[in-house]
This record gives sequence, C-alpha cells and structure tokens, in this order.
Amino acid sequence: MTTKEIAARLKELCDRGDFTGALNELFSPDAVSIEPEAGGGFEKETKGLPAIHKKGEQWNSMVEAYHGITISEPIIAGGSFALAMTMDVTMKGRPRFAMSELCIYKVKDGKIISEEFMM
Repeated sequence: MTTKEIAARLKELCDRGDFTGALNELFSPDAVSIEPEAGGGFEKETKGLPAIHKKGEQWNSMVEAYHGITISEPIIAGGSFALAMTMDVTMKGRPRFAMSELCIYKVKDGKIISEEFMM
C-alpha cells in the first residue's frame, strides 16, 4: 500500500472506532508510538506492536465513555502523513471533555513504522 492508501485506510478504521483493527492491519510489528510527554501512566515511547496494543488497552481502561470522535482528512508528505483527531470522552472519575491532537505517522515498506501525538 502507498502512504496515501494507508492514510485513507487508517482514517476509515478510526472513523469506525476500530483502533485495534488499524493496529493489526496497518502497523509494522516494530512500530513506535510516541506521546507528547511521559505521564498519566504512559511512557514517552512505546516500542513494538504488542506494547502498543497494551497501551491502547490501558487507555480504554481509563475511559468511562466515548461520546464521539472526529478525524480530519489526511495531509500527506512523502512517506509521512498527519491527521487531526478530536475525541469527546469521559474519563473515569473526571468530567467529560474534548481532547484534540495532531497525529503524525511515518510509513515504510507499506506499513506504519511510527506514530506521534501532539496536543
């Protein structure tokens, strides 16, 4: 798949809330996930698909309810692309809020090799 095809497929899966499917289908086994900062129980950098899955499970365990998600159209530049994502969530023990972030992905050999989130 090309970077453009991967970006379109990631948007499609995320629009459906199928983040696990996106990881399984589009990510390299050696992918790296980078958070804006370490904290909230998350490392700054998570390496490998099993660890990224575990991070997703940890995030989901902290969420009381998802109220909506909006994903922008991808912006593509060479082997990278970006999506803007806004999630309307209620975290356990906290009030409902909207979280916006820029999600930047790098692609190599038809798979996503890194994702980085910026808030």
